[in-house]
Amino acid sequence: MNGKNTVLFREEQRFNQWWLWLLILVPTCMMWYGAIQQLIFHKPFGTNPTSDTGVSILLVLFGILLPIFMNSLKLITEVRQDGLYVRFYPFHLSFRHYPYESINSYKVREYSPLKEYGGWGIRYGWKGKAYNVSGNRGVQLELKNGNYLLIGSQRPEELISQMQNAIKNNQ
Repeated sequence: MNGKNTVLFREEQRFNQWWLWLLILVPTCMMWYGAIQQLIFHKPFGTNPTSDTGVSILLVLFGILLPIFMNSLKLITEVRQDGLYVRFYPFHLSFRHYPYESINSYKVREYSPLKEYGGWGIRYGWKGKAYNVSGNRGVQLELKNGNYLLIGSQRPEELISQMQNAIKNNQ
């Protein structure tokens, strides 16, 4: 393997907040219940039921695809010899590469996902761009182009330590 592509640090994070999964699974279970009632027992759910075709489409969208999609979401952060790599799957088809030469400074910091960035995911706030899925800690990058990037991490000290090692080895 090429030395530049050697992974020194890798962190994979998923949305695992109980309240988020409750928000997903309650409607999913209701969708399944309604679909079973209407399609199998021929007891339409509610006073103004949709057609069997409509129920089938809703079941596929909200009863199957939504939970699969939410389970597939993940933030992958890698430190390699030639820079920091970030991928928010499935939105990024490949890693976003941030060469060390493009980074002015970096630090571990606590943040408020809701107040500073409006939530979790790929977010844009008044403090720049953020990639985060859980928690309130991460690594804040100041890029040489003047932009700021926050990468949420459950292990921000280790991430910074490996970045420092990679930068030192590149000098």
